[in-house]
Amino acid sequence: MLAGFLIFLDRPKADAKASLELLSSLGITVKIATGDNARVAEMVCGDLGLVSGGTLTGIQVDAMTDAELAVTARNSSIFARVSPEQKARLIRLLRQSGGAVGFLGDGVNDALALHSADIGISVDSATDIAKDAADVVLLDKDLGVLAEGVMEGRRIFANTIKYVLMGTSSNFGNMFSAATASVVLSFLPMLPGQILLNNLLYDAGQLAIPGDRVDAEQLRAPSHWDIGFIRRFMLLFGPISSIFDFATFGLMIFVFDAVPGEFRAGWFIESIATQTLIIFAIRTRRVPFFRSRPSAGLIVASLGVVAIGVYLPLSPLAGVLGFDPLPAPFFLAVLAMIVIYLIVVEFAKAWFFAQAAQQPSAPPRPRGHAHHVSRRAARFSTPQAIRAAPSARVTSSAWPAAGASSSGTRKVRAGQRRAGN
Repeated sequence: MLAGFLIFLDRPKADAKASLELLSSLGITVKIATGDNARVAEMVCGDLGLVSGGTLTGIQVDAMTDAELAVTARNSSIFARVSPEQKARLIRLLRQSGGAVGFLGDGVNDALALHSADIGISVDSATDIAKDAADVVLLDKDLGVLAEGVMEGRRIFANTIKYVLMGTSSNFGNMFSAATASVVLSFLPMLPGQILLNNLLYDAGQLAIPGDRVDAEQLRAPSHWDIGFIRRFMLLFGPISSIFDFATFGLMIFVFDAVPGEFRAGWFIESIATQTLIIFAIRTRRVPFFRSRPSAGLIVASLGVVAIGVYLPLSPLAGVLGFDPLPAPFFLAVLAMIVIYLIVVEFAKAWFFAQAAQQPSAPPRPRGHAHHVSRRAARFSTPQAIRAAPSARVTSSAWPAAGASSSGTRKVRAGQRRAGN
């Protein structure tokens, strides 16, 4: 006789839905791999508002070849009743198709998948095996932490690219200008000590770049290191910098009839001003200041460096540094050149990024087994280490096993320590 039903309900966290929406806005596709029943997984996804692209069960996964599963896995959102080995197989195929895969798990059954993913993520309350297999252990069991971490990583990468583009273009232009001037002039265009001082001021201003603001569109999708893009940027903006250097050379020689000390002071000021202020154009694809505001720190640092660069040839240290006083009209002329330079750079930037947008994007690059993250225990899990350490070889099979016990965990840890010795 039926007396009734007993229902167990484990509700999702209150902020889980908002965290999933934030991850989706960052271009991150969330998939569920679970050993639970498919209906349970689908109900949870429905409660969270996660749009399902389809469900695959462990039986269906086993029935597919790698080629078939690689295509289906990219579209499906839920993988139910899957074993630890099947989770790892899914991650391997997703990685080989060009995706960067992160896996979040906290149980013994997740160890294989955590180790196979590009980034294995676990939590502080997870099993020891899961934490050992993970690359990142979260102290707060919250998906929002992952979204914040992704945004911070993209912000850091975007600011790093600003530094690289600024450094390569300005240094290329300065070297070309110095090499040309050294051939044409009967004296050095700038003394070694002045070059070092110029670089010191320039680098000091760049220290504020890591704290700069990043445009919203740079956070919506991941960016990748593209040496071809950097090279094309350098070959366009480096010569533009050199053109204005040559204009300064002509101004100093033909207009002001400058002696070597005056020539060096004039180029020092123009060089430090142009290569420092260009950061405001390089830092964004938008119109600077009007549609993209730099951080206060970057503004203060850049303008401060330019002010010091202008002051040094006029200061009591000018003679020690090898500078001669400059006529007042020079400063009006160099100010006009700097304004024209920044306008030209802005037009060149608009043309450059328009051309870059028309180029077809590269297809996803197949990924191999090698990881980009150096794991803490990687030296114990490679085939070479396993062959070299009998104790590790005996116990390593217990690590990914679905039913590994706490004693098995201790055996793995002991085997790893012995292998390390």
